[in-house]
Amino acid sequence: MDTWVRPISRGWVVRGEVPGPDVDEFAEPDAVVAALASPGAAGDTLLAVQHPARTPAALASGLDLNAALPSARAALARIRARHYRSLSGFVAAYRISGPDGVAAGLLCLVDLGGLGSGRTHVRHTEEVYPQVVAERAAVLSGLGCATSAALLVPSSGGERLTEAVTAAGARLGAPDVSTVDPGGRRHELWVVPSGTVQTRLLAAVSRADLLVADGNHRVAAAAATGQGALLALVTAGPRLEIGAIHRVLDGFSAARLTAAWRAAGLEVRPTADRTPPSRPGTAVVLAGAEALRVTLPVFDPLVIDHEVVERVLFAQALGVDPDGPAVRPLPAGRPVPPGPGAVVQLAPVPFEIVLKVHDAGRRMPRKATYFTPKPRGGLVLAQI
Repeated sequence: MDTWVRPISRGWVVRGEVPGPDVDEFAEPDAVVAALASPGAAGDTLLAVQHPARTPAALASGLDLNAALPSARAALARIRARHYRSLSGFVAAYRISGPDGVAAGLLCLVDLGGLGSGRTHVRHTEEVYPQVVAERAAVLSGLGCATSAALLVPSSGGERLTEAVTAAGARLGAPDVSTVDPGGRRHELWVVPSGTVQTRLLAAVSRADLLVADGNHRVAAAAATGQGALLALVTAGPRLEIGAIHRVLDGFSAARLTAAWRAAGLEVRPTADRTPPSRPGTAVVLAGAEALRVTLPVFDPLVIDHEVVERVLFAQALGVDPDGPAVRPLPAGRPVPPGPGAVVQLAPVPFEIVLKVHDAGRRMPRKATYFTPKPRGGLVLAQI
């Protein structure tokens, strides 16, 4: 069997609930700071270990990341001793079920050798923010431990993986971990030691190359450490969903947007319907009490709406740098931030387009897809 997918040599499985606030490791910095300042973040928490320079104590003392890492390592050791059991040579069958999808997959280590050159079984689907990658790589190297998993999807033949994981769960009986997150998703995890079942599961994962569904920054950070291993949940569903990610554009009124976009040759119409588009090809823009419907030009079947918006509507028509502070991603369903500006609502990217982009060796813009359900951080820790 090809060893690019392998067991977790040394890891830790949570014994109850993950200590601390249930906030994603890669959440926006202000959300992390607020969560760490909340009453539920008192004492040692996994979120504080993941963001040592954003704790109240570090901020009050003016500590940078390097200065805060030693205390994070000590806190991680205490957390593992109190809340986890140590295991070696294992993988985990993992099932998530909730209102935004169902996923059955395998939690394991995936080799990232050759990621930058394209000679790898894992391929990015989106561009990344270099500063985020650098920070998370520094934390990963400083801790020597992965505390959350990327979500990877087979490029083909995923139904066999789903069948293998489902059969393993049925054979193993009651899960070793069963918990419900604040969004109502149940997470069930079965530890699979070395043996026939583990071999079958690893073989099912390694049958196809993998695309990054969620965790492009995790993948890039793991590769940047030079250690070559990624903690990942590999799954094909059976019911993965892709939500929309919109764009917040600061500083523009509906009148200014209409004038600039029409001058660029775009079709712009006022609309009373403020709901996001369900299919690619249009953008519904909310600017205060007004709403606009913009027909997006078609350049190439593999150029998604997000790229058209950033390249044409923002950069060319408005002179706004899509990578600058005036543009921010906004996952569908999140509250619209207050203040002057607009929200450019976009349709979800169809999964078949994601696969075609992957097959062509291309990448989508950053924060273009929102796959669910996602693995819950902290259920399994892996020494890297």
